[in-house]
Amino acid sequence: MATKMKTWLIEQALDHPWRVIIICILFTALLGLGLPYIVIDNDFMNMIPEDNPSLKVWNSVLDEFGSTERIFIAFGRKGESALKPETLAKGWDFVRAVERIPEVDEVFSIATMNRIDSDDGFMNVSDLQPERNLTPEQLTDLKAYLDKTPDMAVRIMSRQGDFLNVVVQPKVNGDDVAMTEQIMELGKKMLKGYDVHFGGQLYLTSRIPILIQTDIMRLMRFAILILVIIMLLNLRSFPAVGMALSVVILSLIGMLGFMGWVVHITGSNKFYFAVLNASMPIILLTIANGDGIHIITKFMREARKRQDVRDAIRSSMNTLMLPVLLTSLTTAVAFLSMIFTPINQFLGYGISMAFGISWAWLLSTIFLPSLLNLKKWDLEHVSLAEKSIFEGLVDHIGNQVVNHPKRVLSIGMVVVLLGACGLGHVKVEVNIASFFSKGTDIRDSIDFLDQEMTGTMDMEVKVDGDMKSPAVLKKMDALQTYLESKPVVRTTISIADIIKLMHRTVMDDDPAYEVIPDTRAKVNNLFTLYSMSGDPDDFSSLVDYDYSEGLITALLQNIPTSQMGPFIDGVNGFIHDLGTDDFKTTLTGMIIIFQEEMYLILRSAFISISVSIVMIFLITWVFFKRLLWGLLSVLPLSAAVILNFGFMGIAGIELSHVTALLSSIIIGVGVDFAIHYVSQYRHYVDKGVPAEEISRDVMGDTGYPIMLNALSNMGFGALMVSAFLPVRYIGGLMVFAMISTSIGTLTLLASATELLKGRLARKEQ
Repeated sequence: MATKMKTWLIEQALDHPWRVIIICILFTALLGLGLPYIVIDNDFMNMIPEDNPSLKVWNSVLDEFGSTERIFIAFGRKGESALKPETLAKGWDFVRAVERIPEVDEVFSIATMNRIDSDDGFMNVSDLQPERNLTPEQLTDLKAYLDKTPDMAVRIMSRQGDFLNVVVQPKVNGDDVAMTEQIMELGKKMLKGYDVHFGGQLYLTSRIPILIQTDIMRLMRFAILILVIIMLLNLRSFPAVGMALSVVILSLIGMLGFMGWVVHITGSNKFYFAVLNASMPIILLTIANGDGIHIITKFMREARKRQDVRDAIRSSMNTLMLPVLLTSLTTAVAFLSMIFTPINQFLGYGISMAFGISWAWLLSTIFLPSLLNLKKWDLEHVSLAEKSIFEGLVDHIGNQVVNHPKRVLSIGMVVVLLGACGLGHVKVEVNIASFFSKGTDIRDSIDFLDQEMTGTMDMEVKVDGDMKSPAVLKKMDALQTYLESKPVVRTTISIADIIKLMHRTVMDDDPAYEVIPDTRAKVNNLFTLYSMSGDPDDFSSLVDYDYSEGLITALLQNIPTSQMGPFIDGVNGFIHDLGTDDFKTTLTGMIIIFQEEMYLILRSAFISISVSIVMIFLITWVFFKRLLWGLLSVLPLSAAVILNFGFMGIAGIELSHVTALLSSIIIGVGVDFAIHYVSQYRHYVDKGVPAEEISRDVMGDTGYPIMLNALSNMGFGALMVSAFLPVRYIGGLMVFAMISTSIGTLTLLASATELLKGRLARKEQ
């Protein structure tokens, strides 16, 4: 049955090439109609499983207290006081404009915050900045109040007093990207003449996906140009290179269109195009290009030998149909293994990649041979008549493998063992601020906000307890004192701060009374006094309506993921020591989410690699009908995984949302090389070639396309000049992956088969 199907497909390409080409293009165009339905997703929270406890707490905080994600805008002139009429007026206008954006829930700044003053034993709640243009007396009074309340001053001004801080809190489930764009436009337009810095996790998550995708697409054009040049130098034929690229382009259209259609039909956010998906075009391009190169180079060798185009196509496809099917199947399975990982977006990533690989297989097996058949080839042309320079290099490697297999295998295993030493040094980094290198605009703004302002990372402590109980409030105050003792924490805020300030105010503004009152009745009385001139809804982001839940917010500097665990453990330990009978807490916020993502990425990478290798082993065992072939097929890709992750550890390259997908690249490419080698080895065994000659013949047949495939994809080293560190790492690691997988196949696998040739050369019964 399989033989009949293979023969039928080959005959379709030979006898009806135009029909095949038109049908393939039409179906690709139909898939391409799904491209407009692709949804760009910037919400990193979609990565977290819905049943995750931290996510549930996060959502409960959103429901009760509003969004905890914020955008920070700092503006001013370095070395010049920000408390000047002109600067305050500019801030007033900017804040009022931001408040009119539909997606904005609340803005915290000197122009919107309240002050609490003493008035004969009563409270007087009024605006901190009463009007746009302050009189000299009002300005003096404002400065005096901020001097008296340093906790408030640190939230709205820089350490040096030369920048003002504007904090924007969005509405829940609003269009954060649109809001961010509008805020940036207003900042550029209304704050001209000032240094302006944007920051905050919401700002980063809104901006980064688009920036990375744009950056990758720009660099990919350069990478493809390099790929084309390398293929031209080796294939020496413009039509051949054009045919290979046509398969790649149609495959990309098919995969991305498929994603759009799935979103349109199901509405699933697992198929949204997020920052993780930015690597998909690179990976598919690599895999689809590899299939095309193997077929084209095999065709050229056969045409040189047979001097007949149709016969060369038939012979090439008869030989490669099974290995191309196997490489596509095993690579698709490697990506489908992502459905077992805990990260939501990996499911859509894996399924979409599997579809793209399947579409590339279909195009490679019927569309590409049809193109080869239509071309009027000149059999005397240099591309068909003479060997490429790299074919000679492969012959040299083949000689080394055949003549010194033990030495080659030993050297390869030593290199792998050395690489394994770096595995223990691999670090996970999920803080998206680390995506930018020092010196870039965004990183400079993040560093400025961390050093001079409140910082841009947050942690929330949700407190279940009586928010009018002095005992509970004192524990909240103690926890805030502990947090503020940590160098990375810039400030904290909770209802306890407000109560302390109110207590001081009604006690004739005596600093000695800036403490929590001793009785619940006194606390309740403070809230009553506040309501006489202020709005109790001012506390909605700090306590719930029934005063049974409260929120402590800590703003801190961006810290590496490696420091998040110890920091969180210290907070949990302090809370435990406080006692939890009347003071039940739950931690959330971006620092908690980042820590969760760290564990999810580690689990996802481990599951993906393990499932992929096991499934590839089982598939090759079944198809090649021998356990030994299954083991040999996974040998080079297993070595490449160890080498690449070991190299990451040695080079200090962190495992992030983006680089976590490196395992898929390694396995997807590495298994292709191995299967082509194993399949060709079996082909020569079936032909009855003597065992002593098989390795040399296989190396000559498969070594060149493997090397050409690896070399052509070196163009993706262009990603190493990206402004984004993970993209830069992906570029470098792809180059390293190509080297490790190709050389691993041509050395480890080749030398192992040479040493086992006595057993492998026996035909299966």
